[in-house]
Amino acid sequence: MHRIAVAPSRKTLSSFWKAHGALTLLILLIACTAAASAEDSSQPKTSPFSIRVTHLLGFAGAPTNANGTLTIEADALQFQKSGKSVVQVRIGSIQNISLGDQSKQVGGLPMTLGKAAVPFGGGRAVSLFAHKKYDTLTLEYLDADSGVHGAIFQLNQGQGETLKSELVAKGAHVRDGNDNTKESAAEVSSENK
Repeated sequence: MHRIAVAPSRKTLSSFWKAHGALTLLILLIACTAAASAEDSSQPKTSPFSIRVTHLLGFAGAPTNANGTLTIEADALQFQKSGKSVVQVRIGSIQNISLGDQSKQVGGLPMTLGKAAVPFGGGRAVSLFAHKKYDTLTLEYLDADSGVHGAIFQLNQGQGETLKSELVAKGAHVRDGNDNTKESAAEVSSENK
């Protein structure tokens, strides 16, 4: 019979990890959590609110159909297209905020050709799934000369309500007659009949 001798140091190290491995991992986890929370406390609590949007039209000085960043910083709402100057409006001058939703067909020409190639009218079924929903945010605001202006922004679905609540919290006005519900295109068309 041949027996293989195991070095005592190896056996001791293995038994150490079995006995104290969980405790060591717990201590490392606590240390990492403490370091992460220390980083969060050093950041300012009033960091600016910022989201990616498409400016459809209306913001003075901003190009139409431009993708950029909409930021709430201090008492101003700012839009900036990449590499361009910032266009801003005082939040206190916003007189009304309206939300809506819209859907856009995605896929372009390849999707259109693919729908045409599907036999037996199956392209209609493909069209049901080839749409992306967006929120639209419409602002009515006053300029420095008390002139009334409007701006329309397109946001990803679900971001409109968040932006509206941030603006209202910072001092934007919302008219009483404007309820906070979004009307879909189907509801509007059924009301017009």
